[in-house]
Amino acid sequence: MSGTVHVAFDLGAESGRAMVARFDGDRIELEEVRRFATPSVRLPDGLYWDALGLFSELTSALAAVRASGERVRSVGVDSWAVDFGLLDRGGALIANPLSYRDGRGASFMREALSRVPAEDIYATTGIQFLPINTLFQLLALEGMLDRAETLLLIPDLLAYWLTGERHVEVTNGSTTQLLDARKADWAFELIRRFGLPERIFPSIVEPGSILGGLLPHVAEATGLPRATALAVVASHDTASAVVAAPLASANAAYISSGTWSLVGVESSEPVLTARALAANLTNERGFGGTTRLLKNVMGLWLVQECRRAWGDAAGYAELTELAASAPGGVLFDPDLPELLTPGDMPARIRAACLELPDERPAIIRAIFESLACKYRHVLDEIEDVTGRTIDTVHVIGGGAQNTFLCQLTANVSRRLVLAGPVEAAALGNVLVQLHAFGDVGSLPEMREVVRRSTDVVRYEPDPPERWTALYERFQTVVGSEVLAR
Repeated sequence: MSGTVHVAFDLGAESGRAMVARFDGDRIELEEVRRFATPSVRLPDGLYWDALGLFSELTSALAAVRASGERVRSVGVDSWAVDFGLLDRGGALIANPLSYRDGRGASFMREALSRVPAEDIYATTGIQFLPINTLFQLLALEGMLDRAETLLLIPDLLAYWLTGERHVEVTNGSTTQLLDARKADWAFELIRRFGLPERIFPSIVEPGSILGGLLPHVAEATGLPRATALAVVASHDTASAVVAAPLASANAAYISSGTWSLVGVESSEPVLTARALAANLTNERGFGGTTRLLKNVMGLWLVQECRRAWGDAAGYAELTELAASAPGGVLFDPDLPELLTPGDMPARIRAACLELPDERPAIIRAIFESLACKYRHVLDEIEDVTGRTIDTVHVIGGGAQNTFLCQLTANVSRRLVLAGPVEAAALGNVLVQLHAFGDVGSLPEMREVVRRSTDVVRYEPDPPERWTALYERFQTVVGSEVLAR
């Protein structure tokens, strides 16, 4: 529709952004109108998200867009996965949502597996066993569930506060480890086996539809018409990012690179084999009924937390430049469980390594080389599980700007790396909004719009001698899966 814009809220675990998108029928132009922190708050009883603060940022951004004279056609919200709010019978939030980095879910993994064998859970849900999963958080909060009427994941909670509608969008819902991977609906038999109340799980909605208009007080606060549509997008930020990954063949993989690195391929069906379970791969729902077969790798959280521990103003670009000039070869498994929660990350990484100097360039270099090696490890696992040959890796998201890590990924993986788009999640968010109005059709058509709208940077692998030896050393230090601990 000429003269209108779409607003995409893309909420990451470090920061959120409000993007205004204009579509001329050929290309999408994105403009960032607001960026804000998405901090978690440490309280005496745990680590929580400031959900009310997030909602305030959304409404403030919408008011700013409206005040600029833009006509908003629709709004879409995507965010990180697994975390949720619980509503009581009156629709009130019972408590602030627990942060997945709170850590209490880890102690309930064994409890969960004592109730239901891992093989049964995986055969139904196909989800990677991680201590952060919604399943384990719910078991940790069982005492609160008697008061709960509805569970809403973070983007669904924000959508509820905007529209009054209570649903869970399927791509984010799949990360709970409580969704049937084949049926794309709640796995109620599994839910009953865990003793969780069925009533808290609302209806599932697919991306690409319209949820509803704005509540009266939201329209008043933002200045937008009540009829302004809230579009159901692929609300897991990785699912939105993969929509905008310009994949051209079944031999292409992606790395959605941000706080987490999501390393995977797109599949028409979930892969629920014993080999997939042994590799601890995850089958998350994608747009259009696709499956994102991937593994969660710790990602740039390691750098973020080092930066916080050092407490200085060194930016990511500066730290990357220092790492590029440092000697390399010191490696660790980025997915060690002790690296998941906030704390003194530099000290934890040094404890995981041998002979790593207490110097920032050396620590950051070790992070980047270890990540590149872990990426290859996962890509090789996916090849083994699926029988595919992966020859191209699309790095999308904020990490696509890190030229050093992109080149390392090409070098170590022995694969072509194509970096971009950077704002992949926001772009995918907008594409699904456009799909909801019939402006774009199939996933291939969406990706043609991406190719016309963005540039990618090409990284060819360097000669293999040095990098083969580096990866062989990494294979001696890579840890076992969380499930086996």
